Amino acid sequence: MAIQVKKINLYVYRAPIAVPVKTSFGTMLDRPAVLVRVEDKNGAHGWGEVWCNFPSCGAEHRYRLCETVLAPILLANSFGDLDDTFAQLSQRTHILMLQTRELGPLNQAIAGIMCALADMEARKADMPLHRYLGGEGNGRVPAYASGINAKGCLDTIRKNRDAGYTNFKVKIGFDFDQDLKMIGSIYDILNEGERLYVDVNQAWTFDQAKANIAVLGKFPLGWIEEPIASDNPPERFAELSRINTIPIAGGENIYGFAEFDRFVQANALGVVQPDACKWGGIMECLNVARMILAKGAVYCPHFLGAGIGLWGSAHILACVESCADGKGLLEVDINDNPLQHILAEPRPVFANGYYHLSEEPGIGVEPNLKAGQPFLRMSTTLT
Repeated sequence: MAIQVKKINLYVYRAPIAVPVKTSFGTMLDRPAVLVRVEDKNGAHGWGEVWCNFPSCGAEHRYRLCETVLAPILLANSFGDLDDTFAQLSQRTHILMLQTRELGPLNQAIAGIMCALADMEARKADMPLHRYLGGEGNGRVPAYASGINAKGCLDTIRKNRDAGYTNFKVKIGFDFDQDLKMIGSIYDILNEGERLYVDVNQAWTFDQAKANIAVLGKFPLGWIEEPIASDNPPERFAELSRINTIPIAGGENIYGFAEFDRFVQANALGVVQPDACKWGGIMECLNVARMILAKGAVYCPHFLGAGIGLWGSAHILACVESCADGKGLLEVDINDNPLQHILAEPRPVFANGYYHLSEEPGIGVEPNLKAGQPFLRMSTTLT
């Protein structure tokens, strides 16, 4: 059926936080979100989210790209299906991306819109999104606690263990000696069956990565994420994978199916982490996930934002998890972020390390716009 959008709502939210979220390349002092709501001529609607964590002004900028560049294209045209919509939005913004070199922000804005359209189509079909995508599972996805800061990490892990998590990811890439001490202290408190992962956030040079990974090999880590900058060629990631028994993870900063294919064909990554709110949306990342699994790598969706993007990512994982031997994990940011809850209600049930997606159509959640009002910074309706 043709896709013809008649109304678009855009929202920017910012929620203050008491404890900043620190990475090796920057610090989040608040929690932003850009939400997209699309509606067709028959009143069917869907929700999407645009990645906007960095730079600190990024949310407002991506909102304006949706408003001034993408919304006019959507509202003035009809499209054959989701694949055609993505192809048209990409083609019609290609020269602008080259002219501005804003490949990231424009792709992220497109991704958020594509997430909303996939949600809308699943709602129209009266099916949970993972089933609309062709999944045959029960909507149960394993999850890990992500975004753990070095400061207070032991208390954070204990708290999230009590909440039901058995997998934990901590950020490193600061001072390596301090990183090692922290990792060692975490292993001192881990229980049997619990697993630790680390995220370097692209902080090391290639030579540093080779040396540091050799040292990290003494720990039974689940993976080492983005040890080097994502613009290194796949062959460098593949070399790190060959010299190391710990899987190398990455993918949140890879854009385009062809580029994912390059990394997968080169055996560069043992764990591949596309982000549906940074590139491609639901359908394109689903295509990448299937390609990843066919090659024998592990698919784990990357996500760090509000609730709409989180549960959209969960549905992709739920769609493919039945054929992935239970290795894939949903990334759940455990830092303080009220937007993860109030902008996606009701939150799926979490028990024994698994989230259980509902049988409601689409992604199964709706933003509580009234509760989100104190955090709303910008909004518009386009027809």
